[in-house]
Amino acid sequence: MTTQTEKTPPTFIAYHVRDGETEKDSGFWTRIGAAWKHKDGEGLTLDLDLVPVGTGRIVLRTPKAKTAVADQAA
Repeated sequence: MTTQTEKTPPTFIAYHVRDGETEKDSGFWTRIGAAWKHKDGEGLTLDLDLVPVGTGRIVLRTPKAKTAVADQAA
């Protein structure tokens, strides 16, 4: 069975973000997966390649054109 994640580029890219040490430091952003909107518009499927351990947060961002092209090739 082919899933939506295999047919379309992701709606969001998932990053683990660990805070920086200073206010000007944007922290450390590590890509950990991607998310796709459900066809009915009522949710997302989050496909994680890595589950972060420790402090930080998960941030979903819309992919840039270059990222979307790279994801299609993968």
